[in-house]
Amino acid sequence: MSDLSRRGVAWSLRRRTPFLASTLAFLFATALGWTALSWTAQAEPPSSPEGASSVRDFGAAGDGVRDDTDAVQAAVDRGGAILFPTGRYRLTRTVIVDLAQTSWVSLLGRGTARIIMEGPGPAFRFVGSHTGTADPNSVSPQVWEKERMPLVDGLEIVGNHDEACGLEAVQTMQWTVTRTTVRDAVHALRLFQRNRNVILSECHFYNNRGCGVLLEDVDLHQINVVGCHISYNRGGGVVVRGGYLRNLQISGCDIEFNMGPDAPPTANVLIDSLQAGTGHAEIAIVGCTIQHSVKAPDSANIRFIGRDSSDRYWGNLTIGDNVFSDVARNVEIIAARGVSIVGNTFWGAAEEDLLVVDSQNVVVGPNVFDQNPNYNREGKYRGGVRFHRSRDCTLQGLHLADILGPAIVLEECDGVNVTGCTVRGAQGAAVQLQGVRRGRVSDCLLLSGDARQADGGLPPAIRVQGGSHLQIRGNMTDAETEVSPDAGDVSLGENVRVPPRETVP
Repeated sequence: MSDLSRRGVAWSLRRRTPFLASTLAFLFATALGWTALSWTAQAEPPSSPEGASSVRDFGAAGDGVRDDTDAVQAAVDRGGAILFPTGRYRLTRTVIVDLAQTSWVSLLGRGTARIIMEGPGPAFRFVGSHTGTADPNSVSPQVWEKERMPLVDGLEIVGNHDEACGLEAVQTMQWTVTRTTVRDAVHALRLFQRNRNVILSECHFYNNRGCGVLLEDVDLHQINVVGCHISYNRGGGVVVRGGYLRNLQISGCDIEFNMGPDAPPTANVLIDSLQAGTGHAEIAIVGCTIQHSVKAPDSANIRFIGRDSSDRYWGNLTIGDNVFSDVARNVEIIAARGVSIVGNTFWGAAEEDLLVVDSQNVVVGPNVFDQNPNYNREGKYRGGVRFHRSRDCTLQGLHLADILGPAIVLEECDGVNVTGCTVRGAQGAAVQLQGVRRGRVSDCLLLSGDARQADGGLPPAIRVQGGSHLQIRGNMTDAETEVSPDAGDVSLGENVRVPPRETVP
């Protein structure tokens, strides 16, 4: 390097040294400042939301050792927004949220507070005084001014007692539970008596000995269960028994394994009107995955029993855009009236995918029933659709593949219309009618695929046994239509027979 160059570099360094020194000093001070702020954040608990009370202010320790029941009850009795800072809070008896006395109440956990319930009953019981309906004119000023929308958000509740439960509500208006976990209890959440306008959202009701969500002898209109994970509850996932229910919406949920091998017959979703004075109706189950466990006896993903104690039939039930699998029967509809089942994917049923018994005005639209061999390597899933003693029903646009038995079975039904369906590879008849009156099978594509009977022959495309006043026309089949001699007034017309496809390409 030349002398001129060396002098230039030296001059540049002398000029920059003050700037570099000041820059380093600034960065060092900034680092110290952030470190101090970090230490301060670790040393001080997070501040409460504006206007909220911390249970720590009432003496709660949150250490998982001391009994915090009295402190939490005192905080609740004060009312308002109640914060549970990060910690573990032991309860040895139920904390009563008496809304008429406390006024508005919100229990806030921010996802970092655990409630350990070490006594019998629910950790928190919300008690209101609402005796009206969902009509705004029936809501008293007392409810609007003190009781509306009690809230539980961001808590984890863990049972540590044989009779511990999670949450309970009685006579509430707009009870809202969000981002809350309940596990290792009997029932995660229970509603009874009169409640109106309930929302359960983004919750985890998991691994409980009873039900995930139990509506027991409840008079309830308007309840939304949205975006929840309800699994491994051995007494059922969402269970409705007795009472009087209208307007239940279950949407966007994952509901699975809610039954045990030693539990009584139950379901991931069970709606039972049999003991109800007035049955359950106006229900939508949409956009969920509902599945498991085939090991439980008589298990079902959805079981709806519409007959009430006065022998009336209820329904107005919509089941749409769900995925069902891996139980004894995917969907059971018993003694119901007014049911729509559309856009679902069914697979993995040890018995039928869909069973409808003693029901009326049931519409089954486009659905897929596919016993995918990737899941059915051991041949334990049968699948198919069966209607028994039902009337005035429509089956349209169904697609069934590789059913290990008859695909569509109609028994002792009256007024059934089967149209536009596709069946491929059923091990029995594609469509089987037994004792059906006033029935129609039309415009269906019924192909045997590689299915064979024990003698090596093709199973029949359509089998008719008994019954009367039947029309079978416009179908395309690659196998025979069998009509028994005791069937009366069967019209066969414009059906097309095509060669069988020996293997699936």
